[in-house]
Amino acid sequence: VQLQASGGGLVQAGTSLRLSCAASGRTFSNSVMGWFRQGPGKEREFVGAISRDGGRTYYADSVKGRFTISRDNAKNTVYLQMNSLKPEDTAVYYCAAYWGLGPIYLPTSPDKYDNWGQGTQVTVSS
Repeated sequence: VQLQASGGGLVQAGTSLRLSCAASGRTFSNSVMGWFRQGPGKEREFVGAISRDGGRTYYADSVKGRFTISRDNAKNTVYLQMNSLKPEDTAVYYCAAYWGLGPIYLPTSPDKYDNWGQGTQVTVSS
């Protein structure tokens, strides 16, 4: 399985950015997809996750109400729409795929995810 994240960049605080993650090599609709981020000198942290059919999402408190995850299974792509960006959102953002069974489980631990994209840098200036 290959995951290719894109869409990062340098933006000003208060603006928006949309990240994409394209998957290949396995049936995308069978995966729970997660987004994580790792800021300078910090551990990788959970941002949000979306169920296989896109009907359920779960977010970290730090991004709830500002970030939205969606997916297009026909395009094998998951998105992270980031609004009202803050300097503390500066990080490398990673998408990840979880292939485990269970209809309602949206993992928040990076250890649960099976495949990772290469990351895309998001820098928010004040």
